[in-house]
Amino acid sequence: MKKTSHALPVILLIGILLFVLSGCSSSHSNEADHSGPKRDSTPKVLSPSAPGKKVYKNNSASIDASHISEGYIMVKYTGGKSKVKLQIAGPDQANYTYLLSKGAGYMAFPLNAGNGSYSLSILENVSGDSYAVALEQTISAKIKDRFLPFLYPNQYVWFTAKSNAVKKGQKLAENTWTDLEVVQNVYNYVTKHVAYDNAKAENVSYGYIPNVDETLKTGKGICFDYAALMTSMLRSQRIPTKLEVGYAGETYHAWISTYVDDKGWVDDIIKFDGKNWQLMDPTLAASNDKESVKKYVNDKNHYVVKFNY
Repeated sequence: MKKTSHALPVILLIGILLFVLSGCSSSHSNEADHSGPKRDSTPKVLSPSAPGKKVYKNNSASIDASHISEGYIMVKYTGGKSKVKLQIAGPDQANYTYLLSKGAGYMAFPLNAGNGSYSLSILENVSGDSYAVALEQTISAKIKDRFLPFLYPNQYVWFTAKSNAVKKGQKLAENTWTDLEVVQNVYNYVTKHVAYDNAKAENVSYGYIPNVDETLKTGKGICFDYAALMTSMLRSQRIPTKLEVGYAGETYHAWISTYVDDKGWVDDIIKFDGKNWQLMDPTLAASNDKESVKKYVNDKNHYVVKFNY
């Protein structure tokens, strides 16, 4: 996300400052119960598909709603316009806007507001900022598991079983006993090995989509890239994770929330109570010292969630 001035240098990241959960892993490991079997680190990558069992379409676009119960839809644009949007309005009243492109084939989009009615609209640009409806449909979702939208890949968090991010996530999950330990390992790795790309942040275009393997390869990215990389690693390890976009202070920003069954604190920076989503911001951790991160993250007023993916 584009950086702006802020009292605490949350987004003004220059290079990689080692995140100081040092000591956290060892101290937590001493407290953890490692008497049982190790956690299975074999990736489980859910693959969205468009089998055509329930499709709404015309000459411009197709919406495959065959897997509503899995928490996602597939959308394909086949018209001739260069600027096309998909808008999804769910039961939480939030309006999500995605960009579509001709020839891209089906892409997956999450039904992230849970059960209820969703209004889907595919809009084509006619001139300037004016758009016309190419296809619209209302669907009713009954999702069999509330975590599924945050386990599947989607347009903003795309990965497959062959992704290097998935393979790296498996490596980081080896020799762990709990999901919480996996979260720590992934968190520490990303915040140590990805540097904030100031030039990219200044020039990022509207509709930017992260490439998790590119971020892993180059070791550089903006907050969206940090969050997408961590999300892909954790989802492929069966850990439900939300990529959240909103405001950190006055800055438009991206971070993640994750759910694990383990209860407890991780150095007072990431809190899990076994039931609720909590804030975890990998960009913040990569940019600041430990005490600054604690002070900032513990004040939930600093974060205002607008969207989650």
